[in-house]
Amino acid sequence: MPATQITPSLLRSWPLPMPRPDGDKEVRGHLLIVAGSAEMPGAIVLAATAALRAGAGKLTLATGASVATQVAMAMPEARVIGLDETALGGFRHEAQYQLAPLAGKVDAVLVGPGMCDTAASCELMRHLLPLFAASRMILDAGAMQVVRKPAQLRSPFTFHQPVLLTPHAGELAQLMGLSKDAVLADPLGCAVAAAQRWHAIVALKGALSVLAMPDGSTWTHAGGNVGLAISGSGDTLAGIISGLAARGAPLEQACAWGIAVHALAGDQLALRFGVLGYLAREIPAEIPALLRHLAA
Repeated sequence: MPATQITPSLLRSWPLPMPRPDGDKEVRGHLLIVAGSAEMPGAIVLAATAALRAGAGKLTLATGASVATQVAMAMPEARVIGLDETALGGFRHEAQYQLAPLAGKVDAVLVGPGMCDTAASCELMRHLLPLFAASRMILDAGAMQVVRKPAQLRSPFTFHQPVLLTPHAGELAQLMGLSKDAVLADPLGCAVAAAQRWHAIVALKGALSVLAMPDGSTWTHAGGNVGLAISGSGDTLAGIISGLAARGAPLEQACAWGIAVHALAGDQLALRFGVLGYLAREIPAEIPALLRHLAA
């Protein structure tokens, strides 16, 4: 089955859900982001800003207790929950009890940007997946490590709910036990294999981005510029996708639109600053106008 190219004309034929003119913030969707750490508190701020710029209406952030106050000051639009941390800077699995009251009340959940302590992240994810089974889930960065089961468990990991994974080539190589060169040589094949192995939607990020479904359906996107290869850029992309998912877009639609908008934002910033030198924090401000333009 040939891959479908993500183009402006495709997106215009695939319109995003729009709230009623008289809708309140609840209608626009409630997003939970579990992310950040004492070492990388900015990751959750970048993702949260991008999510709001993408149109999410209500935002709850859960991050390390040691940085929760700073995150709350940086994101006055959000409710912020401080989670107990491990010695390595991750979140203790008991954080599930702090987040449990939100189960069934959030439309989308993003987990992973800026998280530390891989073992703790995997343990927490095993609790969050069933807890938020009714929400659209996006796993980024450290949260994706949940698919790597211990060697003594021979059966492959599979998700039992709709989940989107957003790895770059290096991350997908690690998760699949391949070399990065092997992934770069066949990004489409590797993304499809991963989607089928884990029964997940996989968005392999890169100069050529590939979006693969478990049933073998695929989309590709070529665009953007090398300026997007900068710290924090992936956090903003995860935030865009999550904000669109909170609005009600299916995960594959939110991802296709998110990839395109992220790339176009890089093009707009390159016109003003040059291809190199613009910052990930400047990407979110481009999102609303691009969404309006693509919907026209």
